[in-house]
Amino acid sequence: MIRNCFTARRIGEYVDKGIAPYNRGKQGENMANRLILCDCSGSQPIDSKALEGACGLPCSRVYTALCTTQIGEAAKEIAKGGAIIACLQERAIFEELANEIQAEMPAFIDIRDRAGWSDEAPKSTPKMAALIAESLLEKPAEKLFDITSEGRCLILGPAETTLPAAEQLADILAVTILLEGVEDAPVDRRFDLVTGRLKTATGTLGNFHLKINTLQQLDPTGRGQFRMTPPRDGAETECDIILDLRGETPLFPAPNKRDGYLRADPRNPAAVAKAVFEASQMVGTFEKPFYLKTESHLCAHSRAEITGCSKCLDICPTGAIFPDGEHVTVDPAICGGCGSCVALCPSGALTYDAPPTDLAFKRLQTLADAYRNAGGKSPRLLVHDGEYGGEMISLAARFGRGLPADVIPLEVPALSGFGHAEMLAALACGFSEISILMTPNTDPETLIREQALALAIAVEPRVTLLDLADPDALSEALYGTAPAPLVGAPILPLGSRRQIARLSAAALQPDTDAPIPLPEHAPYGAVVVDTDACTLCLSCVSQCPTGALGDNPDKPQLRFQEDACLQCGLCTRVCPEKAITLNPQFNLSDQAFTQTVVHEEDPFECISCGKPFGVKSTIEKVMEKLAGKHPMFATTAAGKLIQMCDNCRIEAQYHSENNPFQGGERPRVVTTEDYFSKRKDH
Repeated sequence: MIRNCFTARRIGEYVDKGIAPYNRGKQGENMANRLILCDCSGSQPIDSKALEGACGLPCSRVYTALCTTQIGEAAKEIAKGGAIIACLQERAIFEELANEIQAEMPAFIDIRDRAGWSDEAPKSTPKMAALIAESLLEKPAEKLFDITSEGRCLILGPAETTLPAAEQLADILAVTILLEGVEDAPVDRRFDLVTGRLKTATGTLGNFHLKINTLQQLDPTGRGQFRMTPPRDGAETECDIILDLRGETPLFPAPNKRDGYLRADPRNPAAVAKAVFEASQMVGTFEKPFYLKTESHLCAHSRAEITGCSKCLDICPTGAIFPDGEHVTVDPAICGGCGSCVALCPSGALTYDAPPTDLAFKRLQTLADAYRNAGGKSPRLLVHDGEYGGEMISLAARFGRGLPADVIPLEVPALSGFGHAEMLAALACGFSEISILMTPNTDPETLIREQALALAIAVEPRVTLLDLADPDALSEALYGTAPAPLVGAPILPLGSRRQIARLSAAALQPDTDAPIPLPEHAPYGAVVVDTDACTLCLSCVSQCPTGALGDNPDKPQLRFQEDACLQCGLCTRVCPEKAITLNPQFNLSDQAFTQTVVHEEDPFECISCGKPFGVKSTIEKVMEKLAGKHPMFATTAAGKLIQMCDNCRIEAQYHSENNPFQGGERPRVVTTEDYFSKRKDH
């Protein structure tokens, strides 16, 4: 549908001139991808030849007003197929135009707000080329699942606020009001009314589960004022939507991320009206992406009921992650997709999947390479979200100085998911600095921790968190001379987040041999073993989730491979002697990939057969404490059992005077003759 009468008239005038629509039957004759350029009434300089050479795409001539007076030219360009229109502001008009002329839907990219509108616009061609190249990357389709809401709505709050809201929603939703108490129950039967105290609420849109104490339901029978049923505790019910107008503590953590939970201050009529309207739209089937991908076998949460890593559980703002045996499970319906768990997960058991994590690294590499190939020298990166950050960039471009020519904006779906691996990869791909524009709803804890880790590894202070609310302040924070990149030869970021972090660190610190000390709770490091306390019981080996700790089947030995260590802490918790401590560090040498012996001892040789077994020091300690003192080892012969291997110990016990395996004389086997003889006797 055409958005307004002016747009309809412009498109209608073009179509009514007797020019036939361009139907889909001609798509086989269409051109390949082409970039359609417009300088927006001359407000931005565009060098079409330079862009064509830099990004490898054929470019149209530079138009001036494609969305208004040149709408006919826009129709011709769209009709050829493969059009990529370098404008996002009027996307709706061009999509409506494509539908009107029955042409292939064009693609879109914004090079105006992010590059062309700038105090350094004449130098923005390399950045435009980078943005265009990044937009051409193939992005996999999102994995979605359905959430169904039947419109069962529970409204919480005082009667003076909830009753008007219920009256507005009664014709759209199945409404129930929950009040703490009521004196005069309304006679409006379009909605239900109950009283009681909400004890617990769990779930999300389409599947909220509630427990209510002192529940009283309305009894609509009889004459006069409605009565309430006797109160009862432990009542349970379900609903699809919760409209919370109490003005009190939210029912859920991170309430703005809980689908189906709407909350407004009852003292703010505008906020209440907005919440009521949003509730009215929550009926039907909705699609939600699977934000996360889980690999349970990689999870280091626990082993043998001993908890190790719990970073994702501690940081999840919505409570969507919970323990499930030795690993964790994510409820996709509750997950808000903030990405904090992905940034902190040391093993890669949790990865972002909307879009996949590897796409972020491809985007970084593409932006940096395209910028350099177009003649740029030292690109800087501005990481932002699409809503708050995108609006800040647009306002700075339209009314202020815009972004510097060397600052390339990167829109990400989850700011908190841009962790130390992504920060290091950006620096190792050739970006000289990274700025992350936080939003008012961003939880800074994850970003601060990941920034500290990235700075510790990169050493140079090249990662900055921007907490700004003024577009002009954003521009002022970014304008200035950029330092040279930290790497001479950019990396190719392939592999898992952990592998890319190591690859990036090696590129950023090529001459570093000594391990780099890291902040506490870093996912890289070594273990320090107190050899005086360690008995080589190897409990740590059996519980290590990655095999970083190993043994030697031929001799008493504890081995360690630093590259595999997650610093999950399971070994420190399971060690009965408390002989292991963690040492967070980043060892960039090849030694990190080899198994090193951290503790070993001589084996004890069996006094009977000479076979080595056990740990010499341990057996000697046992002999010292038990032989001749413990009742079971009061005799010399019994004490020698401690010094024998398994086979010799069994043989010695079997042939001993008090053989524990010795039984009474075996009874004679009963034969057929015995039965016959008994019959003869009778």
